[in-house]
Amino acid sequence: MASGFFALLDDIAVLMDDVVAMSKITTKKTAGILGDDLAVNAEKASGFVSSREIPVLWAITKGSFLNKLIILPVAFLLSAFLPSVLNIILVLGGLYLAYEGTEKIYEFLFHRNQDLKHKNESTRTGDLSADEEKEKIKSAIITDFILSVEIVIIAISTVIDRDLFFQVIVVTIVAIIATVGVYGIVALIVRMDDFGIHLVKENPKSNFLNKIGKFLILALPQIVRALSVVGTIALLLVAGGIFVHNIEFMHHILENWPGLLRDFTIGFVVGIATLLVISPIKALYKKIRNKR
Repeated sequence: MASGFFALLDDIAVLMDDVVAMSKITTKKTAGILGDDLAVNAEKASGFVSSREIPVLWAITKGSFLNKLIILPVAFLLSAFLPSVLNIILVLGGLYLAYEGTEKIYEFLFHRNQDLKHKNESTRTGDLSADEEKEKIKSAIITDFILSVEIVIIAISTVIDRDLFFQVIVVTIVAIIATVGVYGIVALIVRMDDFGIHLVKENPKSNFLNKIGKFLILALPQIVRALSVVGTIALLLVAGGIFVHNIEFMHHILENWPGLLRDFTIGFVVGIATLLVISPIKALYKKIRNKR
């Protein structure tokens, strides 16, 4: 009986080694999406006054965990019974990402002065309104949902030939790493300036620490601006990659172009088409809602 118990422990140890190994491989395969997720969500989690940064980030993180709780069981069921549906979901998510990325570019090119005026007003009042904050959190959670779908499906594809129990363990580990890792780094980024202020105040006589503190304070706005650009590019790259890998005829479009440039171009073109369709619908909806 003892030998049977130790044999069971040995089987469990082998299984866990296998799980750890496959989790590493799967995490590497989703690293690109995780990088995009970080860039996009760091940009979306910024722009709040210091006292609201952590509560807002925590709200987005909870939304991300809820997204995973919804996505994981559905993805496992679809993978087992309707794998073709996964491609449809991916393409629909790609359309949303392409639309959001293209809309950001459109707003920058044609409504930049209005956005700058709005940001200056927000700076003078010291905070975003409650509705604006809720809208930004909602947007971040929706984008996280789309990127989470992509991460989960790529993770499942890595272990698709294994039994369901193994799939559940590996993909769940990757999903947890994605959420904790991404939002942990985002939290560090958005609190950079507060740490810098602390260094400056606590070390007025230490020239080295004082300079580091000032550097962190000055660097944060530049990092946020850079992340805004990177996040927009990431949305279009992920969208283009989804279209290229999941829509047959798009495999052959711009085949001779470098991969990243090809994905970005396809994502941007599809985003323009989506923007032209959705913008009038949004304007009409807004008009109807204002009349009410």
